[in-house]
Amino acid sequence: MIEALRRLVDLGRKPRWNSRAVEVGWFLDTDKAGFIWDEPKRVKRDDPAPTHAKSVNHCPAALDHEARMFEVPCPIDARLRFKWGEKGEPLLINADGDHATIRPKHLGQMVAVVNRREWRHPERPIIQIVTPYVFVTDEPVYMTQMPPIGAYLPNPWPGILIGGRLPIHVWPRQMMWAFEWYDISKDLILKRGAPWFYLRFETYDPTRPIKMFEAEVSPELKAYVQGISSVSNYVNRTFSLFKTAQSRRPKRLLSRKTR
Repeated sequence: MIEALRRLVDLGRKPRWNSRAVEVGWFLDTDKAGFIWDEPKRVKRDDPAPTHAKSVNHCPAALDHEARMFEVPCPIDARLRFKWGEKGEPLLINADGDHATIRPKHLGQMVAVVNRREWRHPERPIIQIVTPYVFVTDEPVYMTQMPPIGAYLPNPWPGILIGGRLPIHVWPRQMMWAFEWYDISKDLILKRGAPWFYLRFETYDPTRPIKMFEAEVSPELKAYVQGISSVSNYVNRTFSLFKTAQSRRPKRLLSRKTR
């Protein structure tokens, strides 16, 4: 698919798609507690109606920018604290203790501290949460994960979200929420339902809008995602596997889930 698109670009021809909108599907790859993971939604503001013709709410650039971003809400309430152990090992603590709404066992299964040798900086811990969100398309689309840049967080995070960009038509995999902790003297406070991360999609024609819906997990889609799962445990530079993935990709992976 990518090579065909490149050939069209080289020939100066624009590919013809079947619809004006670009269809993007999402589904949850999990067998438990699926109801805590809310549906991704288009970023919307709740500002009052503008009263001035030059209001930012009328700015076409701002409106177009925000209309192309989708928000994934946080699934849990948690107050996380970092400290060094007696032997210098990194430790993650549930600071809410007995008042926490999530059990320690399940918090430990959800959140992990990345091996210190894999950090970007020796004094900035990185934690990861494996989410069950998978996004997929049947035409060339790159998806970028970014912090919730359009949301005000009453308790600012003491670090940064590590974003990423991947081609979801070739590489639909479970999303990670990775956080680099800059100020370990401060707790990381997560609020269920609050903006957790944003998604932005790049298509061949940037004027086409994104149409997102829940995808049906067909046997073909499930098998394809399983082929991608966990490959980073075996090889470096996993993007080198794109050619293999593309050669084994069914022609159609995306279909709307019916309820």
